Amino acid sequence: MHDLTSQPITMIDSSPPLLHHYGELTRLPPQIPTLECNDLPSGGAVMEEYCQLPLIDLSCLNSTNERERLACAEAICRASSEWGFFQVVNHGISPELVRNMRREQVKLFQTPFDKKATCGVLNNSYRWGTSTATCPKQFSWSEAFHIPLSRVSEQACYGEFSSLREVMMEFAAAMSKLSRVLAGVLAENLGHPRGVFENICQEINCFLRLNRYPACPISSEIFGLVPHTDSDFLTILSQDEVGGLQLMKDSKWVAVNPNRDALIVNVGDLFQVWSNDVYKSVEHKVVANGKTERYSIAYFLCPSFDSLVGSCMEPSIYRKFTFGEYRSQVQEDVKRTGRKIGLPRFLL
Repeated sequence: MHDLTSQPITMIDSSPPLLHHYGELTRLPPQIPTLECNDLPSGGAVMEEYCQLPLIDLSCLNSTNERERLACAEAICRASSEWGFFQVVNHGISPELVRNMRREQVKLFQTPFDKKATCGVLNNSYRWGTSTATCPKQFSWSEAFHIPLSRVSEQACYGEFSSLREVMMEFAAAMSKLSRVLAGVLAENLGHPRGVFENICQEINCFLRLNRYPACPISSEIFGLVPHTDSDFLTILSQDEVGGLQLMKDSKWVAVNPNRDALIVNVGDLFQVWSNDVYKSVEHKVVANGKTERYSIAYFLCPSFDSLVGSCMEPSIYRKFTFGEYRSQVQEDVKRTGRKIGLPRFLL
């Protein structure tokens, strides 16, 4: 491991100052039990195992051929059950819109750190590193804006980044529409109307997260994003071609090959609860890259904080809880133990 404890502060150069905070964490005495080996970054010498996520052509959902429509819906449900992850193409979000959103995202992140951290842009949602980390292995080498959709249309949120507003509004609306199509397919498979999530997850309760993973000089020792599951119903991810996403499959980490034409969809904790474990919320992470920065944009399909979440069938595996209660419990667990415990706390 790099000895950052003896490294002068003036020699620590990263923007945002991730390396400085990582160095500070290495000086702290251990606060929690050591993580298991499978939770540690894999190291540069370890060969990655790649997987081919299920690739689903969503144009088949609108086919005049009933067999094609049913086969497409079945593929979505099977992937959500067996993988918890899948890729979609012909999803209705134009390549031009994705390019425009990425251009504005890069422009935003290239702003000097001091300005990003203090200008209050996008509902003052700028975050970097991991404020709750108590040891290096809990630290994420990344920066992000996590924006509630309730604020996306507000001109005051953008400041001098006015060109971002129109693109982000269009992108958020497109991702919202797609998330509801997919959630509807998954709901119908369990005997519910396709529109059931229109009331459960209103657009103003959802989030967009703009991510940047800077090139990391200690990439073999640290995560780009620590292992976790998502606390929503569904996540839709648009990523660049750098790669770095890994997910847990058959008790081992496998890397996902980036596909520039595809969006990645994964099941969140709430959908696992709602489906009574029919659909799986799968642990995933981002590995740090020593040479190249990585960009991604995630859309999170969420209910309101006071929405009651429970199984859509009986007997239920989980007790009912509100989304706000779940989020608070996750935050408490992370602060106390350094990691998310999540759904096991809510089993009956």
